Amino acid sequence: MKKTSSQKGSALVYILIAIALLAALTATFMDSSSQQTTSQNTFNTVTDLNSQVNFIRSAVQECVLTYPAGDSTLVTNYETIPYPLNPSSAYLDTPAANNQAQFLRCPGNPGNSNDHAVIFGGASGKFMPPPPSLFGDWVYFNGPDGVFFYTATNKTDAYLQTALAKLDDQYSECEADIINATGSAQNLTSLAGSGPNCAIGNTCFRVWMIAQPVNIYPGDTDSDEAACP
Repeated sequence: MKKTSSQKGSALVYILIAIALLAALTATFMDSSSQQTTSQNTFNTVTDLNSQVNFIRSAVQECVLTYPAGDSTLVTNYETIPYPLNPSSAYLDTPAANNQAQFLRCPGNPGNSNDHAVIFGGASGKFMPPPPSLFGDWVYFNGPDGVFFYTATNKTDAYLQTALAKLDDQYSECEADIINATGSAQNLTSLAGSGPNCAIGNTCFRVWMIAQPVNIYPGDTDSDEAACP
């Protein structure tokens, strides 16, 4: 039997409807998959950062509790005692080239000497893990503002900001902060140009161990840390 033009037109409509439904299903699946990937990336970032924060903090606190007198021969104008000095401190017998947390040394071990034992390494049995994906090495600072350590990322993946916000929510106010330096470098201490900064193009996440009254919170955009001591 010869198909009429009406029958041909109806078949074409059904085909177009099927194509439209397939496209809608594909778009829905892809959107769902994308959301799932973003959620997983956010979760992994928060977990990795939080794990390393706790690892570094517990290692430093163990040093402080084990050697509460620190190195009593150390004469200082601003460092918080007995917390580890900046790894690049000229006081140390072998200063590190930078202040990355992996180079931290424990004052008081052994005794009063500038040969402070390393906190991370084979001798201590504590090994500093690689920084979380998309973030730089943790950097430590002991100075007039107190003691803190931070990491930075210059990546623009949207989930990173969500992850940092979720991570910040896990800490009390004044304990941790997010510094946005995407437009310009931000000083992290009251030392201005001579202290550490969050470099331009980066977002930094900082965790305090001890905060002195002169400390600053350049990431405090909503004044939630304005009253911090």
